[in-house]
Amino acid sequence: MALFNWLFGRTPESSQTAATGQRTPETARPSPRPAFAHADRVPEGSFRFIALDVETACSDVASICQIGLACVQPDNQIQTFSMLVNPGTRFDPFNIQLHGIGPDHVANAPHFPDALGSMLQLLTNHHLVQHSNFDKRAMNAACGFCGIDTPDLRWSDSVRIARRAWPELKGNGGHGLANLKRTLDLQFHHHDAGEDARAAAMVVLHAETHLRLPFEELIKPAPKKKKSYPAAITMDGDPNGTLAGSIVVFTGALGMSRSEAANLAAHAGMTVKAGVTKKTTHLVVGDQDLTVLAGHAKSSKHRKAEEMRDAGHPIRIMGESEFKNLLSGGVAE
Repeated sequence: MALFNWLFGRTPESSQTAATGQRTPETARPSPRPAFAHADRVPEGSFRFIALDVETACSDVASICQIGLACVQPDNQIQTFSMLVNPGTRFDPFNIQLHGIGPDHVANAPHFPDALGSMLQLLTNHHLVQHSNFDKRAMNAACGFCGIDTPDLRWSDSVRIARRAWPELKGNGGHGLANLKRTLDLQFHHHDAGEDARAAAMVVLHAETHLRLPFEELIKPAPKKKKSYPAAITMDGDPNGTLAGSIVVFTGALGMSRSEAANLAAHAGMTVKAGVTKKTTHLVVGDQDLTVLAGHAKSSKHRKAEEMRDAGHPIRIMGESEFKNLLSGGVAE
């Protein structure tokens, strides 16, 4: 322990942990910390949302040693709270160096079930924000480790909100708190649960302003883009073409436009139709779509043609490459 205190610049007196489970000013790590006030007990009241962050003692995701909350008031002021937690497990040197919390700091801190119990009502009553999915996984894992029921909490991810607000950061530093700190000029001390929770809350507030959308809209799932299919094309084939009498239908994404494919087919004598019928002789499927597994991932045209072929109907299903080869002189059957 003497070596630990020497490495991290703490004396035995400065390593004492407050009864509330919080580090006192004397136990703060040597690097400078912003002078933001943190509540000394779990906040009470009604908030717009609460950001939550955890720090862990080791590589085990269940080893929570600090929980931080950032409670956003109706006027967007933030109440920040952090609590040390005795994880009941080992501390890895890497984690100690990262967040500055060691076993001596949590010796008198509450264990996870008691820590969670003290804030459970607050968490249950509010929508929670985490920056990535780590914090939810850690909370659930800690419940499992301690043999207690996992509470039914409502979670959203400020990383997804940040991606929506600043898509240009993808590939340009990303949407982690470190890069958002630089991009948005956020002031917080990274790898402290209370500070990181407050940073996640600030990211959401910045996104609200940037997108001009309230929190309730930001947490809604992004609407799924509807697949757009090319307009159906019908065309009579050249009766003098080498493939006259054939009836072709196109489906899936082709490398050429649907109208270009129809013109090529018609020039070769193929009549182009919009849907598969008993008269259809050829179904042309985008090369990439041919690799799709069986089931409803295939288009309805493709599935119908397979059913007809399996029933003995002479319909040929081909990819775009094979279709081009057919037009360039390949045989029709």
